[in-house]
Amino acid sequence: MWSCEAEIDSFVPPMPELKKILILQTASLGDVILSTPLIEKLHHFFPEARIDFLLKDGYQGVLRKHPHLHHVIVWDKSEKKYKHLRELIRIVRQNKYDAVINVQRFASSGLITALSGAKHRIGFSKNPFFFFYTKRVKHRIGTGENNPHEVERNLKLVEQLTGSNTSFPVRLYPGKQDYAKVSQFKTRKYITVAPASLWFTKQFPAEKWAEFVSALDKDLTVYFLGSANETGLCDRIIEMSGHGNSLNLSGKLSILESAALLRDSQMNYVNDSAPMHLSSAMNAPTTAVFCSTVPGFGFGPLAERSFVVQTGRKLSCRPCGLHGLPKCPKKHFDCAMSIQTEQLLNTL
Repeated sequence: MWSCEAEIDSFVPPMPELKKILILQTASLGDVILSTPLIEKLHHFFPEARIDFLLKDGYQGVLRKHPHLHHVIVWDKSEKKYKHLRELIRIVRQNKYDAVINVQRFASSGLITALSGAKHRIGFSKNPFFFFYTKRVKHRIGTGENNPHEVERNLKLVEQLTGSNTSFPVRLYPGKQDYAKVSQFKTRKYITVAPASLWFTKQFPAEKWAEFVSALDKDLTVYFLGSANETGLCDRIIEMSGHGNSLNLSGKLSILESAALLRDSQMNYVNDSAPMHLSSAMNAPTTAVFCSTVPGFGFGPLAERSFVVQTGRKLSCRPCGLHGLPKCPKKHFDCAMSIQTEQLLNTL
């Protein structure tokens, strides 16, 4: 299992000296969280450098008041996407970064990197603009148990700069106000459930979540987490479960407030989705339910106390995709429906 503790070596920071560095990841929230080890590593080897981070609008709260970041640049993709892209390229060029680290593999991020003017332009070779990079790194995803975690793949991007393969953890930094906001929910033992996912085939079905929650001790407090769009799903699960000691907090907490709540939970139950990575970033107890996807892709939980729950059946159709699908191609969704409630209860 990937260690949540950095293994610091005695390497002396190499030349050339880097004064300004940009990390670029404009994909999903989970992808942003899995990029945080780059912040930790670059800060360790270049403690005086200004490190900026470019991400998609809506996720900037996760890096709020990060102690190792100087500035967070936001790309609004909701409207006038390409006009904003041109503005971003101008801003990046004006900042005159010594190094731009592109963690994403899409064309738009590759274009920003290619036109950044940075001496060191680094990214994955799967990006369409890879030929403009000064350093290209292969990004290999398989399904076997020995495949690297996405964190390891990301850290490969900066090995040339640091001269080291030292491992660093995913890490977020909720502030005092975040812990203060959720302190009211920590007066008794509790677990959390984050039942939603962006993809249907990554999401444990509502009736299965309800079956699990209904089997819990009635005195155990259950907090449901998610975005405001997931409030209805959480309400439905609570109603179906009949668990009277459940509280729907979806849409009521910020990302960092949710992280602060996850930290002290007896167990956090999640899908293969962003809340799993949020839990990893807090080194919080995690039970991750994998339906159509598999941990072998390299996106599993990283907390010291973490468990993977998945079907015990050998299904020829699983995995059916890397990122999940909007519906089960076989129309039976056995990868989720065959998971037993006892599997989840056994991790508590």
